[in-house]
Amino acid sequence: MIAKWLIKENSYYDSVTLMLVTKEIEARDDVENAVVVMGTDLNKDLLNNVGLLNDEIRKTTANDLIIAVKMKEDKFDEIVAKVEELLSKKTSEVGEDYTPPTLDSAIKHMPDSNMVVISLPGAYAADEAKKALENDKHVMLFSDNVTIEQERELKELAVSKGLLMMGPDCGTAMINQVPLCFCNKVRKGNIGIVGASGTGTQEIMVQIDRFGGGCSQVIGTGGRDLKKEIGGMMMTLGIQALAADPNTEVIVLVSKPPAYEIAEKVLKTLKESGKKAVVNFIGGDDELVRKYGFIAANSLEDAAYKAVALAKGEEPKDAPLFEESEEMIDKMVADERAKMSPDQKYLRGLFSGGTLCDEALKLFTKEFGGIYSNIALTDEYQLKDNKNSYKHTALDLGDDEFTVGRPHPMIDSYTRQQMILKEAEDQEVAVLLMDVVLGYGSNEDPAGSLADHIKLAKKKFADRGQYLSVVAYVCGTKEDPQNYEQQIEKLKDAGVILMPSNAQAVRFAMKVVRGL
Repeated sequence: MIAKWLIKENSYYDSVTLMLVTKEIEARDDVENAVVVMGTDLNKDLLNNVGLLNDEIRKTTANDLIIAVKMKEDKFDEIVAKVEELLSKKTSEVGEDYTPPTLDSAIKHMPDSNMVVISLPGAYAADEAKKALENDKHVMLFSDNVTIEQERELKELAVSKGLLMMGPDCGTAMINQVPLCFCNKVRKGNIGIVGASGTGTQEIMVQIDRFGGGCSQVIGTGGRDLKKEIGGMMMTLGIQALAADPNTEVIVLVSKPPAYEIAEKVLKTLKESGKKAVVNFIGGDDELVRKYGFIAANSLEDAAYKAVALAKGEEPKDAPLFEESEEMIDKMVADERAKMSPDQKYLRGLFSGGTLCDEALKLFTKEFGGIYSNIALTDEYQLKDNKNSYKHTALDLGDDEFTVGRPHPMIDSYTRQQMILKEAEDQEVAVLLMDVVLGYGSNEDPAGSLADHIKLAKKKFADRGQYLSVVAYVCGTKEDPQNYEQQIEKLKDAGVILMPSNAQAVRFAMKVVRGL
């Protein structure tokens, strides 16, 4: 194999454009690995993982473009020319429709618009959000790295104007059936959601659809909204908006556990709405929820299950632990264990969804006492090096440290592909657990982008006389653009065991490792 590279100083391209170019170059028969990226520390780690990092590349900055290729024969000049052609083509494609260069020009171009979706580096995002609010526009702020002081200022301005200020770091919303950012296509119905978590909200939407219900509105708040510094301003406003919506009969709240006084504030507002409700403060105080007369949920799937029951006028019950019978699950677990060698014992979770990872941590900790992570529940289980797993580990690959200079893993599978192969080198690994998130904004073929790497990982284990169990959950509906059934089949073909919810996938994986 021949490895070559080219560095173009001060040549900035956005990470999504570079992802698409890399994908096209890697599709060539004469290329083993291609990496077209900016020189961020994370991207240098990825180059190192595929054997393409060197001293010259180490010196690059986040403003430098790196083209690095491992190829069967020296066609580097041809490949570089193709990269430049693709970059030029992608840039010109953007210009085919009118793309306003500033928010001011966008508002002039679309004066009747009532919402602005902002996805900019955090250093610039807050100023643009403030400008949008001052122009009486609702805001969905996808950007992260906005300070909590800026968030408070923006939300105070929004509340004073009666406007939604969803975010920062808000990934999912559906307003009047219009999906925004990462969002699944679900039935229209009478259940409204206010969520301080992106993939948690998606999971509830998808499960509501699976159980035969539908959604009226889905309002995101950003993950910090229920912290003391913010005071639940947007969740409160979201509840009030759903209270005034005649199409919403049941309200679902989802977030990580808020501060006690903020939880009380939110629940009092929910009580004043006069509507039936299910509350999932993931791992939080269920007794407080019941004190206010609402239904507490023990998982994201359970929240959807109970919400659909309320929407149908039925008595809400706990969702079953598994869709399949206990006998069938136990047989599947025994079959997986029987193929493993005595030294295999650990679970490794590779998640693209932060809330799905968080739910896995809480379920696993309840059963096993703890699990290591880059978003650990306690300091004791915080990984020292977030790029290297230790014993039982679950990683949120969408956390900020993994996305600097790269698209989110729900868009770009590269980071997870490399992590799958890395975990395959550890002979003590027994189970790989992962989510595959469909919907608008996500990778056009997430299962396909992972299937070959899963097969390679399984082969590495087989070559050592071992067996790797891969357990996954596809968060999506049959109406999502990626074709749900095809995604399922691609994963089954790769030997993946599929469960119908994130919670069930976690429980199944735990059953396998519990007996090892």
